[in-house]
Amino acid sequence: MKNRSLVQHLVLSLKGMAMGAADVIPGVSGGTIAFISGIYEELIESLNNINFGALKILLKDGVAEFWKHINGTFFVVLFGGIIISILSLVRLVTYLLKNEPVLLWSFFFGLIAASVWLVGKGIKKWNAGVIISMSIGTGIAFYISTIQTVAHVDTKLYIFLSGAIAICAMILPGISGSFILILLGSYGLITDGLKEVDLVVIGLFALGCITGLMSFSRLLKFLFSRFREITVAVLTGFMLGSLYKVWPWKNQVGSEPLVVHSDGEKEWAMQNVLPGDFSGDDQLLYAIGCALAGLLVIIVLDRFAPKDK
Repeated sequence: MKNRSLVQHLVLSLKGMAMGAADVIPGVSGGTIAFISGIYEELIESLNNINFGALKILLKDGVAEFWKHINGTFFVVLFGGIIISILSLVRLVTYLLKNEPVLLWSFFFGLIAASVWLVGKGIKKWNAGVIISMSIGTGIAFYISTIQTVAHVDTKLYIFLSGAIAICAMILPGISGSFILILLGSYGLITDGLKEVDLVVIGLFALGCITGLMSFSRLLKFLFSRFREITVAVLTGFMLGSLYKVWPWKNQVGSEPLVVHSDGEKEWAMQNVLPGDFSGDDQLLYAIGCALAGLLVIIVLDRFAPKDK
């Protein structure tokens, strides 16, 4: 558990807000933001501290020691920022996604492209194993980004599994949990359940998320402790492969949508194109400016990041 000042807690809350804004967008991962902002390993470590051992500490030593053990303040500040972001920025982000997609995707393209450099330079020993691991991560993320088919199942077990799978994607840099929900055919079902306060859907999805988060975070902790260089290489590959998904210029493919949600929102198959072949206004100069802004964010993060780790 880190001792943070008021200013550091404010910065942590802002990182949570950035994670929440990213998770709203199908194609961008909140895990990417956690990774590049330097809180990823603390998040994984803190999630692993929520176990039966924590319950024993609560019963034996009281609330204060329990809170310290699970890094409770970290969770409250970080997830508070995520919730505030989702509630306050979701309208702005969805508006930009619908009305200014080229500029929004350009910003995230620059952000993630620079993140590949930032995270990749943390790999101290480049060897065949690291290069192969990074290539595998790149291939997996690229393949997921190119999938155009959409499933549609609404059984209770499927809702639970959707939550477990999506939350794993959300904490993986480069793989978007909301995009995974679209591929699974659960995105509309879950969002409708939230809008209509369907307690069955919300409860099953939340239970799946908790189950997936608790189990997957333990796997990540094990991988970081035993195979740190390879793990970082795979996660860097995930971000590199996801650049295909966040490429700003896309044209619609086909005349029929992949799926139509209950609110009338349509999901279309999309194909990456060069700016000159884009069916709308390519906004090239503005797009380059947004990409440079994303790159600048990473430079600032790197400049002011702690240098002791």
